[in-house]
Amino acid sequence: MSGSVTLPGSLPEPGHLVTHPGWRRTATVLASVVGAVIAAVLVLLLVHPSTLASGSPIVGRGDVLAAPSRSHLFGTDQLGRDLFARIIWGARPVLLASVLGVCAATILGMTLGIIGGVAPRLISAVVMRVVDVLLALPVLLIALMIIAIAGSGVSSIVIAVAVAFTPGYARVVAVSVRRLRRAEYVQAAQVFGESGPRTALRHLVPNLATEVIVLVTSGIGWAVLTSTTLSFLGLGVRLPSPDWGTDLAAGATYISSAWWLTTFPGLAITVTIVLANFLGDIVIGELDPRGRRQLRGAVRAVVGSGFGPGNRWSPALVVLGRHKGGGTS
Repeated sequence: MSGSVTLPGSLPEPGHLVTHPGWRRTATVLASVVGAVIAAVLVLLLVHPSTLASGSPIVGRGDVLAAPSRSHLFGTDQLGRDLFARIIWGARPVLLASVLGVCAATILGMTLGIIGGVAPRLISAVVMRVVDVLLALPVLLIALMIIAIAGSGVSSIVIAVAVAFTPGYARVVAVSVRRLRRAEYVQAAQVFGESGPRTALRHLVPNLATEVIVLVTSGIGWAVLTSTTLSFLGLGVRLPSPDWGTDLAAGATYISSAWWLTTFPGLAITVTIVLANFLGDIVIGELDPRGRRQLRGAVRAVVGSGFGPGNRWSPALVVLGRHKGGGTS
């Protein structure tokens, strides 16, 4: 143990910089401010994109395949349309489909998860076996099947994201519900004669708030990747409407002569996913700083299982099951 003394007002030692209370509070405040700014920018792009881009994203008014310049920050495409305006306006369908799809998946996943956790054994077994079958399929494959049935468009992407993400959310909620059912206050409510639905609404749903918020914030990044992938494959938003995935596919033809047609839509997708994950980390840290790393790793393994090799559901659920393992107050 070090015998050095830290004088009042002096900086902490480098080794203790991260754990110093003052620095931790400052980092928390800065992270909250950054998260608020990110959320405000995303809302602005979703509600009123013309604030940032006054030009038309559909009508071509400039030179064809013009390189980035002062008049066209991101250059123009093969039809003379301003690429910066298309990037800004293209954020609306991507964010709209991602946010609505994740919210719908959360509602459906919570419903199925609560049924699987509190319903009689036969009903619970049937529901969870259906969920397990869907979990065996990659997220993108489920989305492709839904798009093939419902057709292209933003509404179809919302349905595809909702259906593809629902099984993972249902499994996470079911595990949490089964853990909460062992809590003393839930068992006491059942002893006093409360029905199953009343117990779920009064005691289980409020205590699932942390897991649900984490699922929503961490799933948006993967939903953005799913929606833009569908558009890139020609199954989402169609030209001439602006969309990052559609513009990325259209620019692939000119990748050797007009690098900006693929670079800027790709950067928009990447930056949005990184910002969404960063915003999710901030929310996780604010809700539960001690379990932040475990929850973050579990949720990312859950919502990202359809894009990576192998099945990572089991370790993810083990981590999430250990989270708050001592009970909920």
